Amino acid sequence: MVDRDWAGVRKRIAELRALPGSQQVFGTLGHRWILEDPLGEGALVELEAQVGVRLPTEYRGFLTNVAAGGAGPSSGLFPVRRVQGRWRWEGDGADLADLSRLAAPFPDQGPDPDLLSRLLAERPEEEDFEEIEDFDTAIEMWDERWDAVMFAPERTAGAIVICHHGCSQRDWLIFSGSHRGTVWSDPRVDDADLEPLLNAEGKPLTFTRWYTDWLDQAERTVRQSSAGS
Repeated sequence: MVDRDWAGVRKRIAELRALPGSQQVFGTLGHRWILEDPLGEGALVELEAQVGVRLPTEYRGFLTNVAAGGAGPSSGLFPVRRVQGRWRWEGDGADLADLSRLAAPFPDQGPDPDLLSRLLAERPEEEDFEEIEDFDTAIEMWDERWDAVMFAPERTAGAIVICHHGCSQRDWLIFSGSHRGTVWSDPRVDDADLEPLLNAEGKPLTFTRWYTDWLDQAERTVRQSSAGS
């Protein structure tokens, strides 16, 4: 029985792929409007046994009713695949997630804001150095300190990367803890901490809304472009 949240999604994707304006949606050169096959219940049980946690309900429904990955926001939804007997998510930055820690709760709080402020205040500026080599050395040392705080493994425990938007901007789906089932933006490359994506009502965005909002907007873009061609 198809989950009503996901009924017709594969058909909508196929219809969009066939329209002349389909390439006007950002990221389509990556996923090409292709959806992988859904996962069977047996495969899903095996995946959950490996990672040690039941997948969030909405994401679980997508995997079994729609696809294991493929067409989706930006370059697409990272697929989960069984490779050499082990399950893993594949995509640009998917390996940032520690699959051995998916049962651990995603942190309710990020790094200490005061610590981040101090680190940012200490960031070297190129104009303060007479020699570019000295600046390069200083910024490299600062980057190591920053990364030790912002990219500490415990910062993203209980979560996987599901999408890459380009320029190291990614989205995470939370598997465990009080934020389970919600999608978070990762702007750490721009010296900011992870933050939950919010819907129009200001509430945390769950997986279904994250995906269907993208699909609704993609349909509008494609149909408007196709009508004008």
